[in-house]
Amino acid sequence: MSSDLQWLLVRNNSSFIVKRVPEGPIFSREPGNLRNLHSYKYSGLANAKTIDVSDSPAGVKITTRKPKASPHAVASAKAVSYIRPRSGTRRALGIASQSAKKGYRPDLRTATLARVSALIAAQKEPKPLPPKKLRGKKARGGLE
Repeated sequence: MSSDLQWLLVRNNSSFIVKRVPEGPIFSREPGNLRNLHSYKYSGLANAKTIDVSDSPAGVKITTRKPKASPHAVASAKAVSYIRPRSGTRRALGIASQSAKKGYRPDLRTATLARVSALIAAQKEPKPLPPKKLRGKKARGGLE
């Protein structure tokens, strides 16, 4: 089945659609949707080539679907790569642009990089806050 026909079938009838505001954008929770927008470009269900970025205990997991794989193949139809949790954004940029350089959905490069960078930033431990400095009467000891 062509991806256009799949999109026509999924467009109005999908369990992943999230409509919060009647006038606002329509979101989607489907796997492989990098921006979580309900559109043909970002759809993980309708496109043969998808990039899924998710969080895992080993780091950030990037899964790409092989376009010529059988629809019945599940594990063998996907290629998986990991980015370690303490990696910097340059490593994320390299992984995200790897697929774009090979001609695999170069239009999703910025969306992939944004998702990877956000997940890496969320995995970092926050810096401890410095102790709060006393000001005014409390700093002087309250002698007045």
